[in-house]
Amino acid sequence: MKLAYFGTPDFAVPTLNALVESRHEVVLVVSKPDRPVGRHNVMAAPPVIDVARRLELPTVQPKGFKGGDFEKSLAGCGAEIAVVVAYGKLIPETLLGVPPRGFVNLHPSLLPRHRGPSPIQWTLVCGDRSTGVTTMQLDKGMDTGPILLQERLDIDVLDTAETLSPRLAGLGARLMVATLDALEDGTVEPRPQPEDGANVTPMLRRNFAKIDWTMPSRQLVNRLRGFTPWPGLYTKFRGGRLKIFGLEEVHPAPPGQQEVGVVLDAGPAGIVVRCGRGTAALITEMQREGRRRLPADAFLIGERVSRGEVFG
Repeated sequence: MKLAYFGTPDFAVPTLNALVESRHEVVLVVSKPDRPVGRHNVMAAPPVIDVARRLELPTVQPKGFKGGDFEKSLAGCGAEIAVVVAYGKLIPETLLGVPPRGFVNLHPSLLPRHRGPSPIQWTLVCGDRSTGVTTMQLDKGMDTGPILLQERLDIDVLDTAETLSPRLAGLGARLMVATLDALEDGTVEPRPQPEDGANVTPMLRRNFAKIDWTMPSRQLVNRLRGFTPWPGLYTKFRGGRLKIFGLEEVHPAPPGQQEVGVVLDAGPAGIVVRCGRGTAALITEMQREGRRRLPADAFLIGERVSRGEVFG
């Protein structure tokens, strides 16, 4: 089948490469406009555009879908179907019927769980032990369309959003090719999503990074996994910010009724802090504002953290 491909970040690159190598033909690549990056705000193209140009594929980067110009481009490219992978904008209902076979989306969760803009991060925040990828037909809702195919993936206990994302991207690329093959061969039928277990993830925000020590230690560890590399986690420390890169649960938690955020111990292994519900967490790697990222033993050489000191 001839297809138009909608995608923007690194996550969308494996699927584009897989489709180019498949029996299907990519006739148009659609991505978000270039944007300024880095300290000097140098304009840079999205990763998908970089790859598409190397592959000499036709590209377009519309600022929006109003006015009808893009709709004409999509209708005129000859695509029978459109594929969407992490495009970054909601596809308006007016476009859904332009390709004769509609739009197919790759979503990095086992729908209906974790609909919305940040499923990989919230899969980890919620402490899920497995996840997966779903191909689905787009409708006017937020990830509510009929399911085509799904594949499950186990989550490693050390996975973060940074390590889990490329694994899901690779799995999703293979599943999307299989989905288009099955649609062309007539061997797959869309099925409605069940409403049982459905939830919608929020957009990631910078203020999610601030640690709330009233949370149990396991919840804080899961938040660090989900919020790595962005927005990360930090706590207030001696009037400044202390960014946390390593955090573990302490088993068993030290006894006592100390207030949350209180340092219970500090040594080469890390800084033990009281968390909610009588739990405790061990900070193993951290960074003071304007300084280097350090393991706990090196950090404590310069910062003499003592029992009873309070974070937050």
